Amino acid sequence: MKLFKTLLVASSLLALGASAQAQDKPVYGVLMKTLANPFWGAMEQGVKAGADAAGVEYYLQAVESDQAAEPQLNTCNTMLERKPTVMITAAINSNILLPCLKRANEMNIPVVDLDNNLDPAVTKEAGVNITFHIGSDNMAAGAQGAEYLVGKVGKDAKGPVLVIEGLSGNITGKKRADGFANKLKELAPGLEVVASLPGDWDRGKAANITNDILTKHPDLVAIFAANDGMALGAVETVFAASKGEQVTIIGVDGNSDAVKSIKEGRLTASVAQLPYLVGKQAVENVKKVVEGGKVDEVLFVPTLVLTKQVIEDGKEPMLEFVK
Repeated sequence: MKLFKTLLVASSLLALGASAQAQDKPVYGVLMKTLANPFWGAMEQGVKAGADAAGVEYYLQAVESDQAAEPQLNTCNTMLERKPTVMITAAINSNILLPCLKRANEMNIPVVDLDNNLDPAVTKEAGVNITFHIGSDNMAAGAQGAEYLVGKVGKDAKGPVLVIEGLSGNITGKKRADGFANKLKELAPGLEVVASLPGDWDRGKAANITNDILTKHPDLVAIFAANDGMALGAVETVFAASKGEQVTIIGVDGNSDAVKSIKEGRLTASVAQLPYLVGKQAVENVKKVVEGGKVDEVLFVPTLVLTKQVIEDGKEPMLEFVK
């Protein structure tokens, strides 16, 4: 039923887009991953806010899950048939949308990489031109997670650490995991990453990975997960094993489910990517491009380490963008 409602809304938005284009108004096409994930739901809110502020119209579609690569390519091709003014895309991986995006280039439709999901080296080799990339600095976000962990347990701390990566082949998850591991090795070499495994953005899979590693390493010190959904899966396993006080668990995204868990004292922290701000600024910068202006090739939106104290203090200005 949820998928049907999503498709119904998307169909309505497509109809709106077609109607607007018939009146020669610029209409932006926005292709996301899945609105079932709170991260993308918050970004959708940002897109709407940005469109309202910029006075532009858009139509948005999303697929069923973060792993629905082929359906996303099909959706992208269908959206191009509407001849949008611009395509704002959050690709599931760096390769799947390349044929569609190349076609968009041939149709003189600017392409924007939403949330830095496209590897510039891959798009360049494929001959695909990206007008600009916008999102968080994922390497820096991972490094922030490591800095928080070391600040909490100390630079002389020792023990095993688990890293749960994203979907295999996805540049976003890889950068977050690499950023964390590299910074951790630099700041606290006694904290050893004993496993770095793909959790495929899946909460259940992350829970199973955590169970396996916790069995092998009962003295586990910390877990870094490349998104909040996987971090929350790790939380379930850790607390079921009565090790909630022992294991520091850090996610990435700062979505609503993570905020709730942090407030409850379960998830330790999340490096908030501020997806609302990413969506909003994406649309605002697209308008500049459409009107003949220029923007930087890569635009980074700031990140914020959310902890229970930060949330309860309520003094951090960027908290207004945590949705």
